[in-house]
Amino acid sequence: MQYVISILGIFVVLFLAWLASSNRKEIKFKPIITMIVIQILLSLLLLNTEFGLIIIRGIAAVFSTLLEYASEGISFVFGGIANEGEAPFFLNVLLPIVFISALIGILQHLKILPFLMKGIGFLLSKVNGMGKLESYNAVASLMVGQSEVFITLKKQLGMLSNQRLYTLCASAMSTVSMSIVGAYMTMLEPKYIVTALVLNLFGGFIIATIINPYEIDPREDILEIQEDRRQSFFEMLGEYILDGFKVAIIVGAMLIGFIALMAGFNHVFELLFSISFQTILGYLFSPIAFIMGIPFSEAVSAGSIMATKLLTNEFVAMLDLSGGNYHFSERTMGILSVFLVSFANFSSIGIIVGAVKSLNEKQGNAVARFGLKLLYGATLVSILSAIIVSLVL
Repeated sequence: MQYVISILGIFVVLFLAWLASSNRKEIKFKPIITMIVIQILLSLLLLNTEFGLIIIRGIAAVFSTLLEYASEGISFVFGGIANEGEAPFFLNVLLPIVFISALIGILQHLKILPFLMKGIGFLLSKVNGMGKLESYNAVASLMVGQSEVFITLKKQLGMLSNQRLYTLCASAMSTVSMSIVGAYMTMLEPKYIVTALVLNLFGGFIIATIINPYEIDPREDILEIQEDRRQSFFEMLGEYILDGFKVAIIVGAMLIGFIALMAGFNHVFELLFSISFQTILGYLFSPIAFIMGIPFSEAVSAGSIMATKLLTNEFVAMLDLSGGNYHFSERTMGILSVFLVSFANFSSIGIIVGAVKSLNEKQGNAVARFGLKLLYGATLVSILSAIIVSLVL
């Protein structure tokens, strides 16, 4: 029965995307079917095979080692602040972002990341039926982040149609940056995070192909990556270290604000209606949790976590999932974990609009106009990825 619900869930997601489509006659079904099959096969490989287990363990071991290196620097600066045996979230989860950001900067400076992004993007363009620009952007968003990726395409932003601009922004919102993957792995199981990263890459193309179909003139599909003034190695390193610290501080500030607001809302609703705000949200989102393959007995609690992620951010929801008293089954934990690994939330609309507007005001205004549609599509990507995982768990 659970497989029937999951398969039905895939059709529901595709139908919801179809309802929002800007041109239903132009939808290409062949690449959509191909990419869904690829998603299922990749999920089976990563979650249900020995080879997949080796891949997951290898990636998890790399990030575990990076976090150990990061802790050396953190201990030197903040040693003694934490009480013996305690693990403050800011020190152990957020500050390692600084070190991983520095590594990304080094790989970018040595031209390793651009080479990988171009190569993987080129291969993806052969499968997804889209252009080289869209394919590169999806991979680059995963590598460098949803706001930084637009800097690499600065020259081309002004020449893009609204259709292509939507796809670029949808890819950026549907995935997450490698710089914070290590932070996620301190809260959720690595196997679900890695699986989500891969599935969201294809899911973004699937949903964008339905919501936003268009034809690309091959003569216009020229990939020109913007390279800023060549910095010295240490100039670049300092910049990326500071950028990583800014991300850590911003995420920390958002967590303080959002968690405090959620606690306030819950308290007020319990006083007035004898039910928490999150529980109300849980009931609203429980049908979506159900079509994702989550049993109805767990759907309300799962729905509250999903709503928390949409209204606040993924960090707040991950903390709720990992630290809450929910007693979810292993299968439900896997489905929810995959759903949470994306930037699909209301605050991301402002981040992406601001990033594009800082480079091209006209295009930034265009992104602002389809901001809600962008969030709608990115949320469908997260739901689709969770449903695919429910088929193999």
